[in-house]
Amino acid sequence: MATDEAGRTGSATPPSPEPVSPEPVSPEPASPETVRIERDGPVARVVMCRSNVHNAFDEAMIGALTAALRDVGGREDVRAVVLAAEGKSFSAGADLNYMRAMADYGYDENLADAHTLAGLMQTLNNLPKPTVARVQGAAMGGGVGLVACCDIAVASATARFALSEVKLGLIPAVISPYVVQAIGPRQARRYFLTGERFDAAEARRIGLVHEVVDQGESLDRVVAGYTDALVANGPTALAAAKGLVAAVVGQDPSTVIDLTARRIADLRAGDEGREGVTAFLEKRPPAWRRTGDDAPPEQE
Repeated sequence: MATDEAGRTGSATPPSPEPVSPEPVSPEPASPETVRIERDGPVARVVMCRSNVHNAFDEAMIGALTAALRDVGGREDVRAVVLAAEGKSFSAGADLNYMRAMADYGYDENLADAHTLAGLMQTLNNLPKPTVARVQGAAMGGGVGLVACCDIAVASATARFALSEVKLGLIPAVISPYVVQAIGPRQARRYFLTGERFDAAEARRIGLVHEVVDQGESLDRVVAGYTDALVANGPTALAAAKGLVAAVVGQDPSTVIDLTARRIADLRAGDEGREGVTAFLEKRPPAWRRTGDDAPPEQE
């Protein structure tokens, strides 16, 4: 994936004829960690910790992030996952030294490397837990791919985005299925081809992020609102709902009638579905919310 420096914000503008320098600005002290997992009850935060290079990808970062996501995705006590980053930027794409190494790779090495990054995106996209991207600062190239792979994306008003690979003679290949699904082919044509930057308001307009947090508001508070809503829901149902979207997207409704009927029948007959419906009728919290700090379910 291409990288970009943390640059100015603002609305989408025509691409500059000058190539964008990928060099990070104002380096900060390096963190000894690459990726960190934090826990807040049923919510896991997977935090990218390379703020000194704007959380740019290298081989170690890709491996650590994939491993961390697989870890939290496999934990029964995790009900929601927040993907976050330290420092000023969410992720600037590919690290400069990583890019220099790739420039010396042959075809087979580049193919293997691309498969590794593709594996990260697939792991995040298919995680059985609901995911929320917490986006601040720059999200460039592969950083945009991470945002697109999350179920929900919340960005600060000063966040900025770019798919600037073409400025380096490359394409946003392995992230393209997720980005195109998020923003649609029409917008993908524009931003894949121009490499122009766009701001958080534009990211929301085209469907890359769901909510933009104004300056003065707390990004963490808004993200917590989403995770609170997620953990109040049935964990089996959450995973099933994610799978349902993947199963029916792009399908003719007439071809998925049996599939959808079987899926709701499975959940109605399952323990969680029975408990949820019974709890609703009895006006009490379902078993998965009886933790002492969950609010009672709303009743009409």
